[in-house]
Amino acid sequence: MTERQITSAPCGHILTNTRVWSPDGKWLVYDIRSDQAGDGFNGSRIEMVHVETGEVKVVYEAKAGAHCGVVTFNPREPKVVFILGPENPTPDWQYNAYHRQGVVVDTRTGRVENLEARDLTPPFTPGALRGGSHVHVWDAQGEWVSFTYEDHCLAANLEETEDREINLRNVGVSVPNHAVRVKKDHPRNHDGSCFSVLVTKTTAHPRPGSDEISKAFEEGWVGDRGYLRTDGTRQAHALAFQGLVCASNGQAQAEVFIADLPKDLTRPGAGPLAGTETKRPSPPAGITQRRLTFTSDRKYPGLQGPRHWLRCSPDGAHIAFLMKDDAGVVQLWTISPRGGAPVPLTTNSRSISSAFTWSPDGKALAHTMDGEVCVTTFPDGTTAPLTTRVADPLGPRSEACVFSPDGRKIAYLRPVTQEGKAWNQIFVVDAPLPR
Repeated sequence: MTERQITSAPCGHILTNTRVWSPDGKWLVYDIRSDQAGDGFNGSRIEMVHVETGEVKVVYEAKAGAHCGVVTFNPREPKVVFILGPENPTPDWQYNAYHRQGVVVDTRTGRVENLEARDLTPPFTPGALRGGSHVHVWDAQGEWVSFTYEDHCLAANLEETEDREINLRNVGVSVPNHAVRVKKDHPRNHDGSCFSVLVTKTTAHPRPGSDEISKAFEEGWVGDRGYLRTDGTRQAHALAFQGLVCASNGQAQAEVFIADLPKDLTRPGAGPLAGTETKRPSPPAGITQRRLTFTSDRKYPGLQGPRHWLRCSPDGAHIAFLMKDDAGVVQLWTISPRGGAPVPLTTNSRSISSAFTWSPDGKALAHTMDGEVCVTTFPDGTTAPLTTRVADPLGPRSEACVFSPDGRKIAYLRPVTQEGKAWNQIFVVDAPLPR
């Protein structure tokens, strides 16, 4: 199959690891961070490119010294959400993990709104947060948005005590139809269009061998409509995520966790939704956090491989992740959201080398491997290349390999040398139709 280069401008192009296609499959959205991995948060524009014509539209341009990036589409409406860094940055408020926010833009009208509210002064406002959110992804219905979060109010604390917590990465959710207004007694406070909460529980010092975690990250929605519980009822909203545990030998390792979410995220649980001056925001009532994988006895314990987000099959039955086999090769694995043993999907001799996505019909996963864009069919685990191998440093990037909404195309990044400098460009390759 022949790959097609979609962008050509001599600047950076960064695709997020999922939801980069418009709902109609005609546009790809991206940011223009300059380095190939996107580690430097220095992009000034969100753009989208028409896959067939190559037309480029500017969706959003940052102002007042801010930068923007990590953009995803709503799966049902022409709206995007992305990270915006601080406008008018000051020495005490520079871009970092707890000084950023989610912003939503309607690609038809250009209307801009804040996703989550921020309130930095006590008493804190329920439904608002006190720090920074990151990698915003709508659920399959285009309603709830997940993200990772870090807390400004606790960032100055260097050691956790019984009375004072420190900043830890957690997973949060914003729900619509609950706009939040906050007092304007801090220059960095702002209103939000959604009600936002944390949905995971972390602790700075997990007990060795326990299910406690010090970090919740790289989450993904479970199923297009949740998943079926063992009793046959449906869990409508759930997030799979990586949780950093402390093994019995004291080593930190990432395991697969799941958070089952109630329909109403506005009811307080064990503590205040908005947190306190010394405690992080507490998850709402009715959330169940469960550990799904237990890999300490494996030769290579914990999730392994390139940075990746957990992705679930559309039917909600199989959460996919990366882990090494006993030969040290990074393979695709799956596990049920109901629990049980992880199941190896691939048995390749070469390691999976990128984040991955499921096809909309759940019959394949797209990823890279050894300089090629590949498709692994499900459930047989056969991996086939779609592109000709291109060796590093000009091979396909590891950050994104994303199926289109109709499952017929895959978008990815590959550096192209122009005037002596290699810039990420967006490529598309046709995906084979399922048999």
